Amino acid sequence: MQCSWKAVILLALASIAIQYTAIRTLTSKPFQLCPVPSPQNCGLLGGPETESPIEGRAGCDEYPYFSFNASRKTHIMVLATTRSGSSFVGQLLNQHADIFYLFEPLYHVQTTLIPRLSHSRNAADRRVMLGASRDLLRSLYGCDLYFLESYIKPAPANHTTDKLFRRGASRALCSLPVCDAFGPTDANVEEGDCVKKCASLNMTLAADACREKRHVAIKVVRVPEIGDLRALVEDPRLNIKVIQLVRDPRGILSSRIETFRDTYRLWRIWRATGRRPYNLDLSQLTVVCEDFLGSVSTGLSHPHWLKGKYMLVRYEDLSRNPLLKTMEIYDFLGLPMDKSVEEWIQTNTRGSTELSAKHKYGTVRDSAANAESWRLKLSYDMVEYTQATCHKVLHQLGYKAVKSAEELKNMSLSLVQDKTFVPFS
Repeated sequence: MQCSWKAVILLALASIAIQYTAIRTLTSKPFQLCPVPSPQNCGLLGGPETESPIEGRAGCDEYPYFSFNASRKTHIMVLATTRSGSSFVGQLLNQHADIFYLFEPLYHVQTTLIPRLSHSRNAADRRVMLGASRDLLRSLYGCDLYFLESYIKPAPANHTTDKLFRRGASRALCSLPVCDAFGPTDANVEEGDCVKKCASLNMTLAADACREKRHVAIKVVRVPEIGDLRALVEDPRLNIKVIQLVRDPRGILSSRIETFRDTYRLWRIWRATGRRPYNLDLSQLTVVCEDFLGSVSTGLSHPHWLKGKYMLVRYEDLSRNPLLKTMEIYDFLGLPMDKSVEEWIQTNTRGSTELSAKHKYGTVRDSAANAESWRLKLSYDMVEYTQATCHKVLHQLGYKAVKSAEELKNMSLSLVQDKTFVPFS
C-alpha cells in the first residue's frame, strides 16, 4: 500500500517539528554528566562509558556537572612515561596560582585493578585500565574527587584519607583551604613537609579547592598513546589540551635502571658483566619505543580531533632552555605565565651546592648537562641494542645514534638534533 503525497508531507512536517523541539531543549539546558563513583561503571569491558544514575542515587540534578557554556576551564594533561621528566613538567604547571594540579591519580586505578603490573600488554588488561582511566580523568577534570575514593585502599572514611599517591606534589593540596599548616608566605613547601604537617586529606575540601581554580592539570604516565585519549579530547564538556613529553629512550632506560633497581635488576647485570642475561625482559624497552612511535606518529599527523589540542615537547629541549620552552608551553595553553613559575625555574634548573638543592627536581644540578648524562652510565652494547630496537622513533624525534664507545662518551658532541615541533593549531 503506497502513501499519498499528502501523508508524506505531513510526516515530513512532523519530523521537522520534533527536531526543532529537541534542539530547543538541548540548547536551553547545560550539557550534564552524572558523576559515577563506582568502578562497576568504568567501562571495564571496553564498551560504551556509562552515564546513567547509580542505583540508590538520584539523577544528575542533585550532583555537580559540567556546564557546557558556563565556564571554559582549560583541562591540561601531561602525557608521558616514567622517568621522562614528567614530574618536572608537572611542577611547571603546579606553580601557577590558577591551576589545580594532581600528580598521577591513575596510580590508584592501576594498583586496584591490575596489582603488581607496571606495563601490561595484555589486551584485556589494557581495556580495563583505559576504560577506568578515562572515566576517572573525566570526573577529576570536573573536580569530582569523590570518584577517586573508589580506587584508594584502604577506602577513605568520611571522605578523608592519608593514602593519596604523592599528595605533597600538589600545591593546592598543601595549602588553604585544604591544609592550614602553611601560610601564604610558604611559597615552596617541600613534598615531605606537606605530608607530615598537613595530616589526612579531606576530599571535600580538595574538591572545593579544585572548583576555586580556573584550570585543572593532571600528570599521566599510565596511558600508552594519545589515541587512547580521543574520547576525552573530543568530549565537548571538556577543554583538554595535551602536552606529550618525550625523552630519548636511551635516557629513559638508564634512569629506570638507576631508579627501579629490583625491576631492572637484569639490566644492571648486563651493564656490570657485559653479557645480556638470556631471560632479560626486553619489553621494558620495546614497550616504551612502540608507545612513543604510535603516539607521536598520531600527534604529528595532525588529525582533526587534535587541532589546537596537542603539543610535543622533548625533555632535552626543556632541559637546555627551561624558561623559553615553558613560555612556549603556556602560550600553547593560552595562559599567562606566573612570575612564581619563572622563579621556580630559576631555582630548580641551576647547579647549586646549597643544602636546599637536595630537595630540588632532577634537573637542578645542571639542566642541560643532565639531559644527556645517561651516556656515562650505559655500556655501548646496551646503547647499540637500544638504537637497533628503537631506530624508528629515535629518527622521528631527532635523536642521533652513536657508532662507537668513544663517540658515546664524547660529551662535547650532542646526540640531540635541533628540531622544531610546532603545536597543531
